[in-house]
Amino acid sequence: MTTLSLPSPAKLNLFLHITGQRANGYHELQTLFQLLDYGDQLHFERRNDDTIELNPPIEGVGHEDNLIVKAARLLQQHMSQSPTSQQQSSCPLGANIRLDKILPMGGGLGGGSSNAATTLLGLNHLWQLNLPIKELAALGLQLGADVPVFVEGQSAFAEGVGEQLIGLKIPDYWYLVLKPGCKVSTEEIFLNKQLTRNTSPITIAAAFEEGHRNDCEPIARALYPAVDKALNWLGQKANPRLTGTGACVFAAFPDQASAEAVFNELPAELTGFVARGVNQSPCHIQLGLHLA
Repeated sequence: MTTLSLPSPAKLNLFLHITGQRANGYHELQTLFQLLDYGDQLHFERRNDDTIELNPPIEGVGHEDNLIVKAARLLQQHMSQSPTSQQQSSCPLGANIRLDKILPMGGGLGGGSSNAATTLLGLNHLWQLNLPIKELAALGLQLGADVPVFVEGQSAFAEGVGEQLIGLKIPDYWYLVLKPGCKVSTEEIFLNKQLTRNTSPITIAAAFEEGHRNDCEPIARALYPAVDKALNWLGQKANPRLTGTGACVFAAFPDQASAEAVFNELPAELTGFVARGVNQSPCHIQLGLHLA
């Protein structure tokens, strides 16, 4: 196999509680990651050298700063340093990568993290490295706290900085996701002095009960009027919530028709999409990977 195309799915944070802050500044949190059957698409072509090409470039992001390129470089480095690997000496590891991007940057849908994870999974397959998922997830954590959930490929309850994952099955819902038209800075949200950082931890069983929130939502609403407006509009139709640090907001519906009925009422200044929540990543399904 010399080419491979894989989906790079979005995620939602069904709730996000910040339970503390570490000495290094990172925040302790609890969240419920819901994967969606909607996202970007990545196309890989194996090269006969160690070059990593990515097209098209993302505006405002340098080539070597792109998480896709970083993931490929990290995998190259990992294999070159592995005492059991003969890959670098026997066959250079390189790839041409094309990204079909539909997930917004700064949207809280995990697009960049998902792209990085799909790159690790895709190149592991294309380069015939046969690294286990847990090893790939550990590599992914070096790229970002949200990368491991996409590498492991299942909806999950998460703690720590988001990397301590317990895979589980979330009841089937359809989601209407709105894109308010602004890009939220995660750093700005987490540095805000008004951010709640002492929410009491909950159990996994309690995670499925009503009444949870996103602790980042009040800050995002205050700093980004477009987020506040989107939540107010969707709040007339359903029970909306911010995902991640934003900017996207969402609401759950029992079926596709209910979600699309609200979607069809969107005002002109809002865009969005309807997607089904899934418990296994479509990337893993295509690769024939099974849940642990």
